Amino acid sequence: MAKVAVIIADLFEDSEYTEPAEALRQASHEVIHLGLQAGQTVRGKKNNTPVAIDLAVQDTRAADFDALLIPGGYSPDKLRADPQAVKFVRQFMQSNKPVFSICHGPQLLITAKSLEGRRLTGWKSIRQDIIYAGANFIDEEMVEDGNLITSRSPKDLPAFIRACLAKLAS
Repeated sequence: MAKVAVIIADLFEDSEYTEPAEALRQASHEVIHLGLQAGQTVRGKKNNTPVAIDLAVQDTRAADFDALLIPGGYSPDKLRADPQAVKFVRQFMQSNKPVFSICHGPQLLITAKSLEGRRLTGWKSIRQDIIYAGANFIDEEMVEDGNLITSRSPKDLPAFIRACLAKLAS
């Protein structure tokens, strides 16, 4: 089964992490948490969900994983300020491995300069940012463009999770 990296920082959107991560585990995929500091515990913005960081992003390579999950909330905005996190995400997108991004997750992809010419969706407040990054914003519950699967918000999680699991099964 797949080894899925979850790149995450404080104040992530709880359900955008917990529901996909649980579905991935139930499908026998391994979920590894990457953050700014190994051993640190980050927390969700609504339910204060704790997530222990397994590996520091600077100590990893895209080649070590089969897929990447980027939950939304404030986490992507915090991660986009870290050059190592941006480099990791850029390498992942260049590798053409599956990338699953929801809500504000595309902020990290924008900073990694990985969206030009792509079709995707995200939270409505980052629509213009996505367009300015050279991408085509599609206002649908789930958009799949090659290796990239995106969704807008927690209400889109069922479609997002189905698409992520189908991508890993293919």
